[in-house]
Amino acid sequence: MGFPALLQTSLAGLDLRNPVIAAAGTCGYIDELADAMGLDRIGAITTKSITLEPRDGNRAVRVVPSRAGMLNAIGLANMGVDRFLAEEAPKVRHCPTTVIASVAGHTLAEYASVSSSIDRCGSLRAIELNVSCPNTATGRQFGSEPSTLRELLNEVRPVVKSCVLSVKLAPDMTDPVAMASAAIDGGANVLVLCNTMPAMAIDVHSRRPRLSRTMGGLSGPAIHPIIVRIVREVYSRVARDAGIPIVAVGGVMGWEDAAEFILAGATAVGVGTALFVDPSSPVRIARGLERWATAQGVTKISQLVGQVEA
Repeated sequence: MGFPALLQTSLAGLDLRNPVIAAAGTCGYIDELADAMGLDRIGAITTKSITLEPRDGNRAVRVVPSRAGMLNAIGLANMGVDRFLAEEAPKVRHCPTTVIASVAGHTLAEYASVSSSIDRCGSLRAIELNVSCPNTATGRQFGSEPSTLRELLNEVRPVVKSCVLSVKLAPDMTDPVAMASAAIDGGANVLVLCNTMPAMAIDVHSRRPRLSRTMGGLSGPAIHPIIVRIVREVYSRVARDAGIPIVAVGGVMGWEDAAEFILAGATAVGVGTALFVDPSSPVRIARGLERWATAQGVTKISQLVGQVEA
């Protein structure tokens, strides 16, 4: 079964059948979840972050549960851009949903090189710059200050000529509005709010950190109210007037969480931790949004974006 026009969504000209996106790092590269979830029933999938060279990532243990979510320290494990373009990108033409390529790097040149290669391959229509990974030594170096983010975008924006360009920011920014403004000033078409929250867990029996890297990123319901606040601040103070759509990510376990993000100002929502609990959860969330939007009496779900009553 398809979805009605009610749910059709646009991210800076990137048309989606509904506003539900599988978040980066949760569904492999392209079609790994096809057997568990009909990819033709969600708005988009985001690849795991692609870097210039292959990365093994951090050693085990890389994922541990938390009372209100989970911690991960995968470390951007991926096959590298050359192998991705040779083996995975050709699958996009047969994928029944939109594919967004997540890009990461250690240097300005790496971000620009990977972004340029993906943009020129012709298979993908959108790039998400991951400048907020807490699980590598350099994962946040270009996403911690407005000046460094502008510097990155000054390198990347000129080489991304055909793809919609989004920037994924951290949840523990000192000034989310300033960071969002820097992204917009640098040419971002979409804002993704937010990545995981830096966190730690300790095994009280061994007295050792539960993650091999000691620190990791917390995702799931625990961070959801934090992201709701960030989305509302960024939407009301900069994104709405600039006409820049927001993809909200953080603790979307059910349709109510997604609806809350939309009312706060998000045009689309990313689902991450919920996929580890139930790989079909994005389809369930999309159906819930359809019922909710119908009950709200709108003809397009976009009419509900930012419509929380003050």
